[in-house]
Amino acid sequence: MDARTEELRDAHDVLSEWYAENLVGVLESMPVERAMLDLFAEMTLVVGAEVADVGCGTGRLLPYLASRGLSPRGVDLSPNMVEVARRQHPGFAYEVADLRELPFEDASLAGVVCWFSLIYLAPDARERAFTELGRVVKPGGYLVTAFKHGDGTLHRNAPGSRVESFGIDFDRYWLSAREMEDRFATAGFALVFQGSIPAEEAEPPYGYMLVRRTDPRST
Repeated sequence: MDARTEELRDAHDVLSEWYAENLVGVLESMPVERAMLDLFAEMTLVVGAEVADVGCGTGRLLPYLASRGLSPRGVDLSPNMVEVARRQHPGFAYEVADLRELPFEDASLAGVVCWFSLIYLAPDARERAFTELGRVVKPGGYLVTAFKHGDGTLHRNAPGSRVESFGIDFDRYWLSAREMEDRFATAGFALVFQGSIPAEEAEPPYGYMLVRRTDPRST
């Protein structure tokens, strides 16, 4: 594991209990996010029910996905996040794993959720990560992602930020919708739907994208 990934893992180990206390009920207050997950669930169920939340954190999305008829499991880089997820949302399978090396067989999932988990990918990690997502989703399956709009600039924590108060820091990259779409296309996904929350409601603006895994035999 490279130093950048170790820093990200260790930082989220530190943040795990804060997330456990402060993200409870957040999804209920975000209708756009629920709508995106609902769209993902309805379309994915045509293909199958087995899905993964990649970068699941505290596992907060898994009960919602299950309530929509899916059979979700969680994956996260942080062992402490996985521990919290097992405690807060038991009854689901969780594993510690890197996005670039997922513990799933080829074309074994009907869908994948990447909820603000792709924002940590450095430029040299993106091709491998997106390719891995394409590997595990079966043809016709779906992937839904939430991300932060930007120009790809590296972000670290500003002095006095909440995260800095924990004595930690880690890299984040806010990508444009164009780069996200291009990365997905290269990995074998076609755009189905995209939307965003404007800057006056979220800073930076939040982006949402639903993509479908294409069938290599049809290309």
